[in-house]
Amino acid sequence: QVPLVESGGGSVQSGGSLRLSCAASGYYSMGWFRQAPGKEREGVAGIDRDGSTNYSDSVKGRFTISQDNAKNTLSLQMNSLKPEDTAMYYCAVDFRPYSSSYWAQKWRYKYWGQGTQVTVSS
Repeated sequence: QVPLVESGGGSVQSGGSLRLSCAASGYYSMGWFRQAPGKEREGVAGIDRDGSTNYSDSVKGRFTISQDNAKNTLSLQMNSLKPEDTAMYYCAVDFRPYSSSYWAQKWRYKYWGQGTQVTVSS
């Protein structure tokens, strides 16, 4: 079992910023997902080992996914947060090659973290 633990969640006001981190490196497929109460888990951002990235339309321009191989971490910098960003955020990885077409599909990722809560108030 590959352990994945997210950190960096918390409560902020609208317009604020948060940086999420996950101990994950050496994988071909890595991404961040989020799930709000009563809703399906959705892809937020994905990154290939070569640095190529994908973002959901709702977060593009505000969120930035990155990887630091030296520190073995996967991060998600979230700026200009909105109340609709409130959700449990999950780190997800897989050994299979990254796919720009299926990056947001849950079945593309085998290993998942337990989640970190992000709450944005108006």
